[in-house]
Amino acid sequence: MDSLLGISIGIGLSAACGFRVFVPLLVMSIFALSGHLNLSPGFSWIGSYPALVAFATATAVEVVAYLIPGLDNLLDLVATPAAVIAGTLVTASFITDFSPFLKWTLALIAGGGAAGIIQGGTALLRGKSTLTTGGAGNPLLAAAEGIGSAVLSVLAVLIPILTGIVIMGVCIYIVWKFGRALFRKYSEA
Repeated sequence: MDSLLGISIGIGLSAACGFRVFVPLLVMSIFALSGHLNLSPGFSWIGSYPALVAFATATAVEVVAYLIPGLDNLLDLVATPAAVIAGTLVTASFITDFSPFLKWTLALIAGGGAAGIIQGGTALLRGKSTLTTGGAGNPLLAAAEGIGSAVLSVLAVLIPILTGIVIMGVCIYIVWKFGRALFRKYSEA
């Protein structure tokens, strides 16, 4: 059961990395420092005060930068691979009872995949917002993503199994919706 909880927490926090890369790491650091989160060996540094300061600073910069139309679209180019990397590391930090090969494979597929799917969905949504509102709607979208990342991060720690199930459903929906749009586009051609 501990493995399932760890994987669920990791997937939930990884999906939150898809909204904002550093918010889930900040939440992890806070919960680890308060003793409410146990990280696998090699990741205990996340629960240190220097890490807390670094994650808080990075979160503030990231949140503010996404409020600037135009810059937010450029940030998505960097945030997409960063989200996948962060999602992989976050999930790996909670997997303890597996071989290193299985640990990192699961972390990449489940954690990196969840973060990448969510980040890809938000990047597409931001692009659509930029086209339809000229970027005027992007700060509202950015605020919603920041709040979503914080709420999802806390829920991933407090109710991990339910959060993991919801995240899997959302990821399946995003892939299905994107797949349908691609199918429609290429079937009309």
